[in-house]
Amino acid sequence: MDRTPRMRPPRPVRPAWLAAAGIAVAALLAVTGCTSPGGASTGSSAAPVASAPGSGASTSALHWHSCTLGIAGLQCARLTVPLDYAHPGGRKITLALSRVPATAPPSQQQGDLLVNPGGPGGSGLSLAAAVAAGLSRKVAADYNIIGFDPRGVGSSVPALTCDPSFLSGVRPDYIPSGAAAEQTLINRARTYAADCQKRYGWLLPYMTSADAARDMDSIRAALGAPKISYFAYSYGTYLGQVYATLFPHHLRRMVLDSTVDPTGAWYADNIAQDYAFEGRMEAFFSWVAAHHATYGLGSTRAGVDQAWYRARARIQAHPVNGRIGADDFDDTFLQGGYSNALWPGLAAALAAYLHGGATGQIVSQYRQEGVQSENGFAVYNAVECSDVNWPRNWARWNSDTRRVYRTAPFQAWDNAWFNAACAFWPVRGPAKPLQITGTGLPGILMIQGTLDAATPYAGAQAAHRLLPSARMVVVRGGGNHGQSLAQPPNACVDGYLNRYLATGALPSRPGLVNATCPALPPPSPTS
Repeated sequence: MDRTPRMRPPRPVRPAWLAAAGIAVAALLAVTGCTSPGGASTGSSAAPVASAPGSGASTSALHWHSCTLGIAGLQCARLTVPLDYAHPGGRKITLALSRVPATAPPSQQQGDLLVNPGGPGGSGLSLAAAVAAGLSRKVAADYNIIGFDPRGVGSSVPALTCDPSFLSGVRPDYIPSGAAAEQTLINRARTYAADCQKRYGWLLPYMTSADAARDMDSIRAALGAPKISYFAYSYGTYLGQVYATLFPHHLRRMVLDSTVDPTGAWYADNIAQDYAFEGRMEAFFSWVAAHHATYGLGSTRAGVDQAWYRARARIQAHPVNGRIGADDFDDTFLQGGYSNALWPGLAAALAAYLHGGATGQIVSQYRQEGVQSENGFAVYNAVECSDVNWPRNWARWNSDTRRVYRTAPFQAWDNAWFNAACAFWPVRGPAKPLQITGTGLPGILMIQGTLDAATPYAGAQAAHRLLPSARMVVVRGGGNHGQSLAQPPNACVDGYLNRYLATGALPSRPGLVNATCPALPPPSPTS
């Protein structure tokens, strides 16, 4: 449920606050900053060796050392965990971890806060530093803030990849022109699934969300902590729900921002996204129309809609720089559905292209927002295709996608092909998603925008009903995916977040809407 991290519970997606912040250094850290081997350097510390109760798994010690990228105070470590928790003495894999240590006096510290940006497939190493910087200074000082690359992701070993060239070059148009074009795309999906089996068949059966949740408990055990706190966005909220179901007595506090509907994992959740993203694109087109004096793309939503599809057709016929085709164009503008902050740059790029044929801004926006990681794509498929069994009859996919396309064309085929390998995946998951239970959990803070497309509001409330100890802060009219720690900040939302992490305080209004915050205003246009 995210695309870089940005989720498509869906797909690797990046929360809106991260998109707006443009944390280039943090992104680099995710690639290079925590790749040192396990030995500790001067000033490092080793957490006690422990075991994950219920798993029978021994975990290695954590040797924290300075990361190689120069972000002050950020430490890194590696943790060896079982590939298969049913056989903890067998083959092992390695997780990459990061930490911003607590700085409050020991008597005031509140333990470990694990953070996750979403995905599946999103790297979490840089998130520890981002969260530490975004929280109030007092709250951040109270916690050891722990980021991690889940199994198969980024700097964890192995990093799953199935076909490094799959997302390269101009790809076949997401919207098939006929039966032959659709068959070409079906064959691509089938081949990708087969390539994953050839390269990493030994890993694929152990890439479920439940496996990742057991890894989280191994992290907790290696930290020597009886309980952990957890703060996540997007797909990370589903991972948190799974962890809470498997290890309810190991949670101290939990924040779920932009929450996945666990009952729709994952086929139904994707279809719900299609309709929600159509609404977000309509909001974007309406915003562009309201600023016709700046962009000149039409004074009505329908006019901007036509301009966008005109640009898409031109790029499909004549890819930009011979590399950026219609699919890349879609992928780039999709990110505007996650964050209003991207709208001015996207609108300016569209205007420059249509008015004068200038491609520089299209290329820039693509490089910033549209480029996808094949590792993230591979992990996304490995997790979601294995969590639950998907329809194996392509006629079902075809029928459902064509039905959606009639009223929500923007994301319908794009989303179908992003997930199509699941129709041919070598691992067959259970018939139904894991049943999430809220028994024995501490108070949970949920934060949700009513117009979020990646994790639609109705689905978040479905999750809320399964978590009786949860209280939800609803951002009325908020369409960004990831409402807390936004740039610019939403003081109302961040106030609830900081108070909860500081004291455990939750809003007290009964029902499903326990508190409300206003959405941030839309961005100003750029000339």
